[in-house]
Amino acid sequence: MGYSIIIFLVFLILGMPVAFSIGLSGLSFFLIRALPMSVLVQKSISTTQGFTMLAIPLFILAGNLMNSTGITKRLMNLANICTGHMYGNIGQVSCVLSTLMGGVSGSAVADAAMECRILGPEMNRLGYKRGWSAAINGLSGLIVATIPPSMGLIIYGTVGEVSIGRLFMAGWVPGVLMCVFLMCATSWSAKHYGYKPEHAQRASFGEIAKAAIDSIWALIFPIMLIVLIRFGIMSPSESGAFACVYALVVGMFIYKELSWTKFLETLQDSVKDVTVITIILAFSGIFGYGVVFDNLTTSIASVLVGITSNSTILLILVIMFLLFCGMFMETTVIALILTPILLPVMQSVGVDPVVFGMIMMTCVTFGVMTPPVGTALYTVSDIMKCPIEETVKYGWPFYLAVALVVVFMVFFPQAVLWLPNMVYGVAA
Repeated sequence: MGYSIIIFLVFLILGMPVAFSIGLSGLSFFLIRALPMSVLVQKSISTTQGFTMLAIPLFILAGNLMNSTGITKRLMNLANICTGHMYGNIGQVSCVLSTLMGGVSGSAVADAAMECRILGPEMNRLGYKRGWSAAINGLSGLIVATIPPSMGLIIYGTVGEVSIGRLFMAGWVPGVLMCVFLMCATSWSAKHYGYKPEHAQRASFGEIAKAAIDSIWALIFPIMLIVLIRFGIMSPSESGAFACVYALVVGMFIYKELSWTKFLETLQDSVKDVTVITIILAFSGIFGYGVVFDNLTTSIASVLVGITSNSTILLILVIMFLLFCGMFMETTVIALILTPILLPVMQSVGVDPVVFGMIMMTCVTFGVMTPPVGTALYTVSDIMKCPIEETVKYGWPFYLAVALVVVFMVFFPQAVLWLPNMVYGVAA
């Protein structure tokens, strides 16, 4: 498997798309070991055929429908009313909107791109530095890594056989905490750069209530998902189908903003998004087979445990490893390949699988905003028309805010487990 990993890294360095880098390195493993090609085909197909995996394309479609039906626009209005009195208020809107959009997006890159397109022009009008705007829009998108229904959590739960319901409930504490930390970082940096509040006074309760009522169909959506999954009415995949129908009903009959033209454009965008993810999923199945075939899990576990048996120190080492991987690999790929390797190691030293899932998905999603393969970093910099160096330069307070959330989860795991334990009971 070592040769295949080297081939994979070489392809990445040469700039080959991640999906094909995984597929060709997986193919090299089968050729070197002279394994039957029929197994390669079976593994690539079976990886995408799991019932739980069906939730991913469904939630992608649901998220795009939410953007097309006016729900996102109403959420942005609510966020602006709540934060208009704060320094750098459009940056604050980005943080609140990402938290609200966590339940209808699930993709950090999609969220970051959407916010740059919606908030970017207003930020430019108010005189915000383009790199600062790109940084906060990109890093606030990391909130959707934990706020349900996160695509990463669905993949982690499926591959690691961890309750997706418990993962969804656990995501609220780190997600809201990340929003708070990012808003504090935004206030500090906005004061430093002189980005004054747009409104002199805090919005009244009546104004907030009116905006909340206008956004009620979006606000109750994540609550409905949690209730439906918690009481066994729907599985995560079925709730994804429900989300699509829900968005269609709201867009066509309540807000009446979803035309046939918009609907067809939404379908086209969703097909493109789903195609990319499905190819990565399929080829990662080949790579994952090589990991299992060579018993790589046991080897890495032995090395890590040989360094230290202290769960906290071991977890910190794994976090550093995940952050490094996130700099070079896609979030989906890391979750698929490393979950079956690292989760047994963490469980062997007493780290709860739900807590590790929160930490892992936050760390690997962090990679979308770090060079050299940060897809969100390149996306937001391109939309805001600024160099990536400028985005990174202005983004250091926001990077620090996300790092503090990871530190919190490492040292206060019971805070992460508070909601899942309250809803589902303490895991055996």
